[in-house]
Amino acid sequence: MIDVEDLIALVRNYNPRSNADLIRRAYAYGMQMHEGQFRKSGEPYFTHPVAVAAILTEQQLDDATIVTALLHDTIEDTKSTYSEVDRLFGPEVAELVDGVTKLTNLQLSSTESQQAENFRKLFMAMSKDLRVILVKLADRLHNMRTIRSMKPEKQAQKARETMEIYAPLAGRMGMQWMREELEDLSFKVLNPEARNSIIRRFLTLQKEAGDVVHQITGDIRTELEKMQIEADVFGRAKKPYSIWRKMQEKDLAFSRLSDIYGFRVICGSVADCYRILGVIHQRWRAVPGRFKDYISQPKNNGYRSIHTTVSGRDGKRVEVQIRTREMHEVAEAGVAAHWSYREGVRAKNPFAVDPAKWIASLTERLDEEDHDEFLEHVKLEMYSDQVFCFTPKGDVVQLPRGATPLDYAYAIHTRIGNSCVSAKVDGIRVPLWTRLKNGQSVEIITAEGQRPQASWIDIVTTGRAKAAIRRSLREEDRGRFVRLGHELARAAFEHVGKKATDKALRTAAKMLGVPDEAELLARLGSAELTARKVVETLYPELSLSAAEEVDTARPVVGLTDEQTFRRAQCCQPLPGERIVGITYRGQGVVVHAIDCPALEEFEEQPNRWVDLHWNAGRHKPIHSVSLEITIANDAGVLGRICTLIGEQKANISDLRFTERKPDFYRLIVDVDLRDVEHLHMVMTALEAETDVAQVARHRDVTRKP
Repeated sequence: MIDVEDLIALVRNYNPRSNADLIRRAYAYGMQMHEGQFRKSGEPYFTHPVAVAAILTEQQLDDATIVTALLHDTIEDTKSTYSEVDRLFGPEVAELVDGVTKLTNLQLSSTESQQAENFRKLFMAMSKDLRVILVKLADRLHNMRTIRSMKPEKQAQKARETMEIYAPLAGRMGMQWMREELEDLSFKVLNPEARNSIIRRFLTLQKEAGDVVHQITGDIRTELEKMQIEADVFGRAKKPYSIWRKMQEKDLAFSRLSDIYGFRVICGSVADCYRILGVIHQRWRAVPGRFKDYISQPKNNGYRSIHTTVSGRDGKRVEVQIRTREMHEVAEAGVAAHWSYREGVRAKNPFAVDPAKWIASLTERLDEEDHDEFLEHVKLEMYSDQVFCFTPKGDVVQLPRGATPLDYAYAIHTRIGNSCVSAKVDGIRVPLWTRLKNGQSVEIITAEGQRPQASWIDIVTTGRAKAAIRRSLREEDRGRFVRLGHELARAAFEHVGKKATDKALRTAAKMLGVPDEAELLARLGSAELTARKVVETLYPELSLSAAEEVDTARPVVGLTDEQTFRRAQCCQPLPGERIVGITYRGQGVVVHAIDCPALEEFEEQPNRWVDLHWNAGRHKPIHSVSLEITIANDAGVLGRICTLIGEQKANISDLRFTERKPDFYRLIVDVDLRDVEHLHMVMTALEAETDVAQVARHRDVTRKP
């Protein structure tokens, strides 16, 4: 673990005026609060906040951010409080620590509706102070670097969440180095065979072709010296995940993949950037369609650079990026460059984007869209590459790759999008579904009385356009949809012996996150919601009881009349899960979940396999499942856990402690459940409890079937 003086030295390397006393006090306080806590690896827990702080020093961040890193888990995991952090370290640090704590509690890989709301909270936290997400990204980076000490299923969950959310977010913020490392660390967990295969092929390629990076770097330096241009030249092989993604996207074998090497030329001025481009294109042949000028058309996160791909030695394609030193700082730090220091003072980098303006561009429609539309918009914004188009007056409009003239129209103004009837691209009339390309000039033709059509949803790609079209369609058909929705609700409620009263509909709307009962009926009528979903939300037991109850003696379909069966204890399959049976002489059939590792030993005995599935209908809560739960060692916590399970109409059949520590208990609880949906309800209720650190299904492959 880095000691406090070494950490201060790292900060003072770029900020000699740093408040060393503040960092010392935060370091001592964090160490004291986390005393007695340990990571899964067995290391003292405080090694983690210190490592996060060290990562942030690499981005040359201010004292408040470094101190926040040291304290970022204190409010959540220790007896520390917001008011105490405020009193000891000031309101700025307290707000930042509180912001990181709230982000940590968001389960971003949960169900779609929850994920949408949590994404909204994530971006709201970012809009208050972007440094919150910088700390969270550094926190996730260190966790991914040390993920091997976690259980395999937890590793997979964290890696998927990192790949889907944090890596694209880092890229959107312009922190490309962090995006690449997060992706590669996730790739190592999710697909280790593919990653190892790419690394092995790389080593083979190096043996055959020699050190290509060193050779091409030398070639570029030689050409620049001839023209007396001063610049630094760096080269590297691309990350395994980047190569694998290209192989998937282009459906190419590794041997046919050309641009697996990247080179960077960093110079002193913008004029030199274009001179260097000329030198490179004179020496090597440029690959058509692979030139991007982000200096004249910068990305909205401040990124500026010239990208070109050329045929280098032996016809190998190589990508070359050309930028100034100031542009390089922004390319490395992204929006974090706003807080960076140079030569001991806060640097005024002319290319650094204003974080407030950048986050405003992502969150401007926070209050206009519902949860699903917002999630769709944000994910498209984070993952998309950019296309630059021009208005007839020469103004630039940035759109994601694959955008159409309709997306362009809505990007200018919702009113123009709604009244669009056709478009001209470079002066030629084109269909509205045409995919726009870089540098095209677009003119939108509108007509009074034109309204969006339902087919437009499939034409547009941007979240903004989709949201505006849906909103317009809803408003236009609202009256008809409300009347139809009312009839659907009445029939569904009568089916379970209830009435669709205004109060019932209002309650259902609130539970489903819909503004009011009128909007709920409109969504029912437009088939965005099902009446069954509304009934199940209000009356889960009644809606389930409508199904025919399954005979407990024959809950499985696919057995002969003479065959007996029992559930495998290693995987404890539940109704709703895919299953298979294995026959045992004199013991009947043992039912396994289809993904049970124990099935591997029967791969060479196909005659023992029986194709099975669960009986349709309502099962009784008699299927025992083991849950591994980690809870805080505090008064009343175990009682609340048992109550929560009981409230979900589940019975605890056994309970045993596997680990007792001063700050937490780990236990295995056997719960009798109906089906996999019942399991999900129980686990969701437990995960929502603040004193529950972790809930997972306990599967023991060593147990006899």
